[in-house]
Amino acid sequence: MTTTAPGTAPAAAPAGAVPPAPAVAALDTPERRYRMLRLIRSFEERGLDLVKSGVITGGIHPYIGQEAVAVGVCAALGARDRLASTHRGHGHVLARGLEPARLLAELAGRTGGSNRGRGGSMHAADLRLGILGANGIVGAGAPIAVGAAWADLRAGSDAVAVAFFGDGALNQGVLLESLNLAAMWRLPVLFVCENNGYATTLPAGTAVAGSATGRAAAFGIPAAEVDGMDTEAVRTAAEEAVARARAGGGPGFLECRTYRFEGHHTMERRMKLHYRTPEEVAAWRERDPLPRAAAAIGAERAAALDAEVAAELAAAEEFALASPHPDPAGAADHLYASGLRPRAGVVA
Repeated sequence: MTTTAPGTAPAAAPAGAVPPAPAVAALDTPERRYRMLRLIRSFEERGLDLVKSGVITGGIHPYIGQEAVAVGVCAALGARDRLASTHRGHGHVLARGLEPARLLAELAGRTGGSNRGRGGSMHAADLRLGILGANGIVGAGAPIAVGAAWADLRAGSDAVAVAFFGDGALNQGVLLESLNLAAMWRLPVLFVCENNGYATTLPAGTAVAGSATGRAAAFGIPAAEVDGMDTEAVRTAAEEAVARARAGGGPGFLECRTYRFEGHHTMERRMKLHYRTPEEVAAWRERDPLPRAAAAIGAERAAALDAEVAAELAAAEEFALASPHPDPAGAADHLYASGLRPRAGVVA
C-alpha cells in the first residue's frame, strides 16, 4: 500500500511530532504494478520539465524506459527487505514506496524532501522503507547491500538485500569483491544488473569482455538473463532468486536487458551528444513496458489509473514547491553522527 491516498501529498507533521512510518509499496496485482510503472514514468517526465524550468538544479539521470526492472524486482520483496540504488535511482525508491511528493521535494532541494533537501537526485534514502540510499559512485551500492545482508543474517533475520547497478559497474572492483564475499558467506543478496547497453556514452559491447552473467558464474552465483522491458518476466525471476536467498541458498544475480529512452543525464540535451541512432531508440521504444502492462488490465482501467497518477503528481509538485529551501545557517548540521554506541566488547 502507498503511504498516502492517491492524489494527495503528505501533510506537514506538527512541530516535535514523530512522522508515521511509511509502508512499502504493495505491487501484488497487475493493476498495482501498472500504476507504479505509470507513476515512475510520469514522475520522471515531470522531473525533466522541472529541470528545464530551473526548479531542479544540476539535472537528473532519467529512468524512463527502465521502469519494468524496478517494479518487477520490488514486487518480489517483503517488508523487511532492503535495497541499495544507483545514480539512476528514482524508479527504485518510488517502487519501494517513497512518497513522490517527498522525492520531488528532495530533487528540488527543499526541506520537505526525503533527506531534507540535502541528498538531491542521487542520494535519496529512507531507512524506514529499507532504502539504503541511491549512490553517485558506480557500483557502490553492492558492498552496502552485502553489509546489510551480513548484518541481517547474523541477527537471525530472513531479510534479503538487493543491489541495483548498471552495465558500467561490471568492471568495478568493488562489485567483484561484493560478489566474492556474498558467495563465500552465502549471503541473502540479489544482484540486479540493469544492462541498458551504455555506460554514459560507451557501448557495453566495447567495454565488457565476456558477459554479465559470466561474472556471477565465476563466483558460483546462480545467474539469469531477463527481458528487462517485461515487468512480469522480471518479477518471476526476482521472486525465484529472492525465495532461494531467503531460504538460505545464498546470493543470486539477474541481468535485466533494458534501455533508457532518454540520455544518460539531462545535460546531454544541452551538449547535443549523438552516440545512438534514432532507429535504435525507436526500436527499443516499440518494446516500452507500459503498453504491455496496460494491455493486461484493459485500456479503460489503465486510463483511470493514469488519471489517478496525474492528480497525485500535481499534488506532489504543489507540495514540493511550497516546501522551503534549507536555512544556510544549518549547513553544517547532520555532518556528524551522534549517539553512537560501540558493539559489545569494543572499547570506545
